[in-house]
Amino acid sequence: MDGSRQAAMPRSIAPMLATAGPLPRDDAGWAFEFKWDGIRAIGFLEGGRVRFASRNGNDLTASVPELQPAGGGLEELAVVVDGEIVAFDEQGVPRFQRVQNRGREPVGRAGGSGVGYLVFDVLWLDGKLLIDEPYEQRRRQLDGLGLRRAPGWTVAPSFPGPGEDIFEASRQQGLEGVVAKRLDSPYTPGRRSASWIKVKHEKHQEVVIGGWTRGEGARAGTIGALLLGVNAPEGLAYVGKVGSGFDGRELRMLEGRFAEIVSDRSPFSTPVPAAEARAATWLRPSLVGEVSFTEWTDAGRLRQSVWRGLRPDRAPAEVTRER
Repeated sequence: MDGSRQAAMPRSIAPMLATAGPLPRDDAGWAFEFKWDGIRAIGFLEGGRVRFASRNGNDLTASVPELQPAGGGLEELAVVVDGEIVAFDEQGVPRFQRVQNRGREPVGRAGGSGVGYLVFDVLWLDGKLLIDEPYEQRRRQLDGLGLRRAPGWTVAPSFPGPGEDIFEASRQQGLEGVVAKRLDSPYTPGRRSASWIKVKHEKHQEVVIGGWTRGEGARAGTIGALLLGVNAPEGLAYVGKVGSGFDGRELRMLEGRFAEIVSDRSPFSTPVPAAEARAATWLRPSLVGEVSFTEWTDAGRLRQSVWRGLRPDRAPAEVTRER
């Protein structure tokens, strides 16, 4: 069945989102991709130039000039693709911390080891909108586009399984985990779908920053911890604090950002422990970050959280507790 339909190149497409969960019990009917530690980006390629848009529609193009496909022989191709902008460490492993400052400086300077665009889906091609086609057909079309000719571009691999083997391979390579995708699944823009399942080696949680407290000892005079929340039915629920995972450069950057959003009241709808509340500088809940952690406590707090970085590609209203 050809589920494609005629359409002009769209100006925007919200990315399809995966649901957190375990690997499928049966590999049949699923493909497995590595989960990349970067910034999700839709690429609009036409006339030999590409425009990148983040998950919330921000234009990322100027922050990654090295990903323009000039000289890749793709001048005649008109296509919209989905992928991840990543920055690599010295071992060639994508690291989110190295890509998070895009928009303030070119991503390629974030760690010095290079930047890439890992493409894993095609959404529109030469006048046809492909989102109704099953994943399996879209991947076949993607593989035939020749995108590897563009400097820094890679078509991310897709594997038939076994899922457990792909998951173990991602662990051995230092990657975040895998995304299992149903072969018959259409692409549902802007929706979180059970047809895509993300399985991670460690737990990550997006958080809204609602305040901060000053540090002590080696961190005296600067930020000691951030006070974190997620959206819940009652409002922005306090879920704990994070005080590790920062370097001096990032602390200085955060201090500058926080100075612009100081508030005279707590943004949290649930109680903050008295010790944190007394020492807090409250902030308007406008910045999103990400932490890793070991588990959720019975009280709904993050245990052993570690800061991973700001998420400028996320809006505070999107942040809810993941399973």
